[in-house]
Amino acid sequence: MDRAPARADIPADKALSWPLPGSGGTDSRWQALFDTARDDVVIGRLTEAHADACAISHDLGSTMPQPGQLWGVWAAQPPTPVLRAVLHASTAVLSGRKVWCSGAGICSHALVTADIEGGAALFAVDLAEPGVAAVPGSWHGSGMVGSATSTMDFDAVPATLVAAPGGYLGRAGFWHGAVGVAACWLGAAQGVGDLLLESSGDDPLRQSHRGAVDAALYAARCALACAAAEVDADPHDSHTARIRARRVRAIVEHAATCTIDRVGRALGAAPLAQNAAHARRVADLTVYLRQSHADYDLADLGALVGPR
Repeated sequence: MDRAPARADIPADKALSWPLPGSGGTDSRWQALFDTARDDVVIGRLTEAHADACAISHDLGSTMPQPGQLWGVWAAQPPTPVLRAVLHASTAVLSGRKVWCSGAGICSHALVTADIEGGAALFAVDLAEPGVAAVPGSWHGSGMVGSATSTMDFDAVPATLVAAPGGYLGRAGFWHGAVGVAACWLGAAQGVGDLLLESSGDDPLRQSHRGAVDAALYAARCALACAAAEVDADPHDSHTARIRARRVRAIVEHAATCTIDRVGRALGAAPLAQNAAHARRVADLTVYLRQSHADYDLADLGALVGPR
């Protein structure tokens, strides 16, 4: 999507009825994310954030998103710039700058991390409040341009405390949500791969690439289904959830990267130059995959599964 979608384009109300992670229907939840991102990467990405906001709110006992709303989760915590909160009981005032805010100008609300004494806390913000403003020109890439990702300035914006430091990241649900992102990656990769998988011709090299893509995507789908069953069997163990998320995200990232590469090698430059939907999907997925921290995430997995 070259332009940002309207709020009505995003199936946010439908996502309110999706099973929560660990509720016994995790596979159908992740399948819904897969299907949404397969159809449109940007809409999948924005829907995933809203669905994650529902799960986070449920886990932390906060007010749930309501019909007609679209929530973002703005939780990136780079060293700079810094968004700070001044607490007044359960309410707060947010001031500063927040980067990587997807859905800017589309979302009605957001869950936002901000620094207080003791670390980053999580707050709910009504984005219609005065003092919330997007920083012009803060996204330059062609990939995910439709996600309306922007740097946001907050100037004394009222907010509601959802979780004290450690409450958001300490949940097993944080890692279940990380696998939900991978479900979107995989759906987007399936969309990229469909062009090759549905292409005709008996050229042996094309058939080889088709086979490799099919196998990679199948393996990733199996990993996602296995993970869903494991989450439903034990939804509360955060250590196991972290290992599982690292594994599944690595598997899906590898499958998606393989798919982008082999589709390009099999079909050449023509689809990237002449098929607008395919070119956009490849560009969007290439950027979206970089939500992974790549080798740092693999190093974390290696530390988790190594000898103690």
